Amino acid sequence: MDLRLINPRKYRQLFLDDGAIESQKGTRRTLHPPKKCGPLIKGGYQSRTAPQWNADKGIWEWWYMGQHIHYARSTDGQNWEQPALGLYEVNGSRENNIVCDPEGGHQQRLYHVLYDPSDPDPKRRYKGLFSSSNRYLGTSADGLNWQMLDAPPIPSQDESQFTYDPFSQQYIATVKQGTAWGRSVFLSTSKDFASFTEPELILHSDETDWENCRQRVRLVTEDPGYIMPPLIDQEDYMAEIYNMAVMPYQGFYIGFPVVFNPFGAIPPPHTNFTRINQIELAVSRDLYQWERVADRAIFIGLDQWDGNNYGTSQLLPAGQPIVRDDGEIWIYYNALRLPGSMENYRTYNRYKELFRLNVDPEHFEDSGALSLARLQPDRFVSVDGDESAAIITKPFMLRGENVYINADARWGEIYTEILDGETRKPIPGFWVPGEHPPPFKGNQIRGRVEWKRQHDLIFEKPVRLKFYLHQARLYSFWIE
Repeated sequence: MDLRLINPRKYRQLFLDDGAIESQKGTRRTLHPPKKCGPLIKGGYQSRTAPQWNADKGIWEWWYMGQHIHYARSTDGQNWEQPALGLYEVNGSRENNIVCDPEGGHQQRLYHVLYDPSDPDPKRRYKGLFSSSNRYLGTSADGLNWQMLDAPPIPSQDESQFTYDPFSQQYIATVKQGTAWGRSVFLSTSKDFASFTEPELILHSDETDWENCRQRVRLVTEDPGYIMPPLIDQEDYMAEIYNMAVMPYQGFYIGFPVVFNPFGAIPPPHTNFTRINQIELAVSRDLYQWERVADRAIFIGLDQWDGNNYGTSQLLPAGQPIVRDDGEIWIYYNALRLPGSMENYRTYNRYKELFRLNVDPEHFEDSGALSLARLQPDRFVSVDGDESAAIITKPFMLRGENVYINADARWGEIYTEILDGETRKPIPGFWVPGEHPPPFKGNQIRGRVEWKRQHDLIFEKPVRLKFYLHQARLYSFWIE
């Protein structure tokens, strides 16, 4: 029997995939969207960089895009100040927070920033990727004044995401390039931030995405609560993967693919699509093989139009999510309001849509906001059981540690049994039908599992856990 062990001592075991599960009966997976907390920085701005914590300064730092590249800072990650940096003169004044030379050309347009306090060279503490197409490399001592590197760029179109992977100790860039499936995600990596590998295709759309696209387009066009784009031409367009942020988390990688769903083809000279973009989840163990999560349910989705909110047209990640000190996951994202320009609404005689929803012309000047959503630790996906469900885990070593679960059993209960790792038979003293251990009840992100023989949790051979779920959700388990 194959007894390849998992390591719940090192990493909490989540259920975005079957990596921790040997078998299951009567279960289903449920994706749990984060709680939207509203806009943080308004004015039509976007970012593909998550805020960076600078311990030396004691602040969060954030770089974002509008007509220029801007800089903001915060002590709590939620309330942001746009300081007057005095670096560049625009409209006769240096009282602005512009961080890149407005006359510097597209190759000096800062797109991504990573703060790297471990770099021994203080001039390389900040690492950036530049340009609105191919990504050029630059470094900085302060995040404000940059030096471009004499290094080849990473080939890309107009989208990318960038982060550092502590598992493999390398920088990872996911860039957008075209394929037979339309816009797709490619991976490029670097160990030294001096040269990156040739991008490799890691994720593209397929027929399931295209069918989902038809349903999602139909939902928006048939529900009067949503704002419709200026052009809907009834063609059967394929969905595409617009970009994907990657988050190294608990021993694997969580991807946040943005699925591009077209409504109509804008003719030349613009040659793009009216569309909606929404964020899903994917998971990988090696960065190259990706699995879509929870039947491709939407993780961060569109809101209906109410005249005040954002995220009614497009949602895109602003870099990888941040894990706070308390374990809560903060997801910064771009929430865009309008699925087309005012010019397009006029060109295609769709002002009646703006009139119907009482859209103010000023909404086109404030077309998007940098926004925040929060998720409790590990709670991306749960394995749920109704009346009678069970999960058997893959084997691991248990030598005196306690077992903890992240679970919600407010309306039911969870029993936990310890099995022999090879025979899968219950171990005496840890047997649910015979020993009647107390069930887990309630809703806890850190609940200790208890048995009558709690002091005997020392086993010389691998064990498994069997969770009995009765009207309960299990998000993760681990030992410590």
